[in-house]
Amino acid sequence: MKQKLVNSAHEKWMLEALYLAQLAEQKGEVPVGAVVVLGDQIIGRGFNQPISANDPTAHAEIMALRDAAKYQGNYRLVDCTLYVTIEPCAMCAGAMVHARIKQLVYGASEPKSGVITSHLKLLDAGHLNHKVEVQGGILASECAERMSLFFKCRCE
Repeated sequence: MKQKLVNSAHEKWMLEALYLAQLAEQKGEVPVGAVVVLGDQIIGRGFNQPISANDPTAHAEIMALRDAAKYQGNYRLVDCTLYVTIEPCAMCAGAMVHARIKQLVYGASEPKSGVITSHLKLLDAGHLNHKVEVQGGILASECAERMSLFFKCRCE
């Protein structure tokens, strides 16, 4: 990946998530990475590992939330921001609500299973007992490129 000048805190943390996506890819997993940030500190890190962990719930977001909850000694991650390279799925969106994540920041949209803006707009559902602020499109081209290259290489 080319060295990129960081223009914002969101980009700084997304670059960390992209690094974790690279680790997932090196293990043969779909390259998705995530970090949980509180203040100016990463308190949770995760990358996709459902294949290597034999765990269908081992998505990057879930792993980062688990790591952050362990660090905090509490499953509620109030005032935390979750950064993830790809728009989350329904399972991960639900976990964010239960964890009371303050903000989700994601890179690229996921037209097949993303439920934040691509389908359902799940976090906008009026019945949820917690609202998560959402910002998408941070380093979107870099995040999308990592996924595209991964799947292109798998098909060759």
